[in-house]
Amino acid sequence: MDEQLTITSVERAARGDRAAQASLLRELQDPWFRMCLSLLRGDAERARDATQETALRFLKLLPTFRGESHIRTWSMGIAINVVRELRRRESRAMSEQDDVSLAATPAVTESPALVAGRAEEQAMIRSMIDDLPERQREAVVLRFFEDYSIEQTADAMNCAAGTVKATIHHALRALREKLKSRQLT
Repeated sequence: MDEQLTITSVERAARGDRAAQASLLRELQDPWFRMCLSLLRGDAERARDATQETALRFLKLLPTFRGESHIRTWSMGIAINVVRELRRRESRAMSEQDDVSLAATPAVTESPALVAGRAEEQAMIRSMIDDLPERQREAVVLRFFEDYSIEQTADAMNCAAGTVKATIHHALRALREKLKSRQLT
C-alpha cells in the first residue's frame, strides 16, 4: 500500500471514517492473526479471539497514534499485548484447572509422505520455539515469521533495537543447542 495513502487513510480512520477504518482492518488482520497464531502455539481459535480483541483495541487507540512508526508495526505492539494478557489470564485459570489443551494442528493437502516429513520437522521446530521464554519467542516470531526489521521488531515490542538483537541472539543460541541435543539422540 502507498505510504502517503496509508498516512491519509490512518488520519481519516482516526477521525472516525468507517470506510478508512474498515480498509485498515482488512490490511492488518492477516498479519495480526499470523503473529497471534505463532505466539499462541498454533491454536487458531485463541488466535482468532486475540485478533478480534486486537482490532477492537486498535480502533479504540487509533486516535492516539502519533505516526512515529509505521501503523503495522504500532498495531503489532497492540497484538503482542493482547496475547500477553490472554496468556496471563489463562495462566491464572490453569493454576485452578489442570486439564487445559493447547494443541492444534493445521490441515494439509500434499502427498502423505511429503506431509509426514515436513510435519515432523515443523512440529520439532514449533516445539523448540514454543519452549523459548516469552520475549525470545515474540522476537523470533516478529523477526523471522513476520519478516520485521530489527527496528520494527523493537517498536512492536516497545524496547530498544539492541535489546531485540540480544534477545534474538540468545533465542537462536538456545534453538541451536536444542537442535544439537536432538540430533545427538
